[in-house]
Amino acid sequence: MPLPGGLWWLLCCRRGFTLLHRDYGDGELSGDGDEDEDEETFELRTPSPAGGGRGPLDVTLTQPMRSGPVSDRLQSWEETRSLIPEKGPSEDDPDVVVKGWLYREPRGGGARPWLPPRRAWFVLTRDSLDQFSSSGKGARRLGSLVLTSLCSVSGPERRPKETGLWSVTVSGRKHSVRLCSPRQSEAECWGVALREVIASKAPLETPTQLLLRDIQESRGDPEAVALIYRRNPILRHTSGALYAPLLPLPYGVTAPGPGYAPLREEAVRLFLALQALEGARRPGPLMQGVLQTCRDLPALRDELFLQLAKQTSGPAGPPGPPATQDPAALRYWQLLTCMSCTFRPGGAVRGHLLGHLERTEQALPDSELAEYARFIRRALGRTRGRELVPSLAEISALSRRQELLCTVHCPGAGACPVAIDSHTTAGEVARELVGRLGLTRSRNTFALYEQRGAQERALAGGTLVADVLTRFENLAAEEAGLEDPPDTGWRLCLRLHGPLHPEGLSPDGHELPFLFEQEPGGGAPQKLCLGLGAKAMSLSRPGETEPIHSVSYGRVAACQLMGPHTLALRVGESQLLLQSPQVEEIVQLVNAYLANPSPERPSSSPPPCQDLPDTSPPSQHPGLDEPQGQSGCLGQLQD
Repeated sequence: MPLPGGLWWLLCCRRGFTLLHRDYGDGELSGDGDEDEDEETFELRTPSPAGGGRGPLDVTLTQPMRSGPVSDRLQSWEETRSLIPEKGPSEDDPDVVVKGWLYREPRGGGARPWLPPRRAWFVLTRDSLDQFSSSGKGARRLGSLVLTSLCSVSGPERRPKETGLWSVTVSGRKHSVRLCSPRQSEAECWGVALREVIASKAPLETPTQLLLRDIQESRGDPEAVALIYRRNPILRHTSGALYAPLLPLPYGVTAPGPGYAPLREEAVRLFLALQALEGARRPGPLMQGVLQTCRDLPALRDELFLQLAKQTSGPAGPPGPPATQDPAALRYWQLLTCMSCTFRPGGAVRGHLLGHLERTEQALPDSELAEYARFIRRALGRTRGRELVPSLAEISALSRRQELLCTVHCPGAGACPVAIDSHTTAGEVARELVGRLGLTRSRNTFALYEQRGAQERALAGGTLVADVLTRFENLAAEEAGLEDPPDTGWRLCLRLHGPLHPEGLSPDGHELPFLFEQEPGGGAPQKLCLGLGAKAMSLSRPGETEPIHSVSYGRVAACQLMGPHTLALRVGESQLLLQSPQVEEIVQLVNAYLANPSPERPSSSPPPCQDLPDTSPPSQHPGLDEPQGQSGCLGQLQD
């Protein structure tokens, strides 16, 4: 007879069997009924010869037997224990790892803390954790927890409010056992022993994993692959619920962070979220939430890849004709596109996914689904992992298989739109803009910066620009709820980076405006001489007659007194802060020259020089500032 408490029914597809995915509750044992056997069994069934109903075979396995090294696969005796209570513990069992008296919380003790812990004799073997009423041969067996590679152990931790005891919790498929001891050393001993036993168990494989292996082995035979899909509904799209994960996830492991359930429960929740996509009016936030869950819980990434492969599969593997015209079915492909641009699937899952995409392209070569499949295959070859999940704008672009436009502010050139994808780096964007501005032969180095007001930070060349845009989106959402949100948001800028090489710059080139940029990471000079002429102003090094840079007054947008010794000069979108006791003389000269009309600045323009309160301390702008108390160089340029 088959053992009770089975989790999976595996009906091998190659021999005409069918896979049924079932999850049963555990059977109760005799005694106090608090703990019971915890097993996962696989039952083979086959159609009857007469073509009627299916009847069970005479063979029941805890793990499907396959060819391969015996050491790599579980044997049935390793996962199967008798459910008949024994008369008592064996005193000379060589498999006993540790035994002793411990307290245990009764089932539901966490919800009913007033129930006192019970004392029992525990025996840990290489296969199970058993508990008895006493240590003698005639003791009644109260319960047993079969240990597999999916069991987990937590603790020891002290529970001062409830019992004051040190507790160790071992979790199985359906329930957990909490062992308690008044001594911390004893609790630690049991915790170490339990972890060692679980670590020694051979890894369990789910029926889905075995079917993936069958598909991989039959990839050269399309008819055999189609037969596997037809006879195993677990591989195909379903509108029903998923009651257990497709991959072996550990029992009882609590996910990090508030709001998350144990991993196995979160895997089932993910599938419900996928199904909710079909009718969602705004799928973007739901997709972003699913992606965020996978970022927070890396163990669920391969699980979600498999769930999406399942929901994008038809009766014979590739989606059927109705799916190619159903907008709801496209949601799965759109989320799979976002996943492939964010995470890298594991080896076996990656191989199955690539095969699924290839079969879809071959079966539906001219369909939109084939376009998605090609896009996803290319993305899987480039994705290296993301710091953040895609922004809503990126999700919208990926859903249409399009690039994302971002804006980079360049001195002298204004806002420059740049097309990026999920894999574009800051270094690539900087090189593209340097080429556009004709700065490829410059001796100076340029880099992409993130900036808001006086705050700025250089981005490493390998930083993904899509991650930066997501961070901007998150910061904007957080600041939107503030009572006094900032006036300006974050933006991307191209800036000088590294030591400055001003020699040989053309007065009319795009490189000149970069001199007026704050340069925290470079070696811009700390002291410069400002020269004012009738048509232009220039900057030069102290003691040198040749100017480094010059700019006409027509390009001066504003000249503001920021304080008693500070002058802000804005050229285009760039700003230069000067500190000198002579700022009043500079303002008078600038006002005199700016009073004359310029072809680049109409005569009706408002005066660019005005007095403003001191709102910008000198310490925020060290790049081109002069020390307090030192006179700046005030020269006169010849026309």
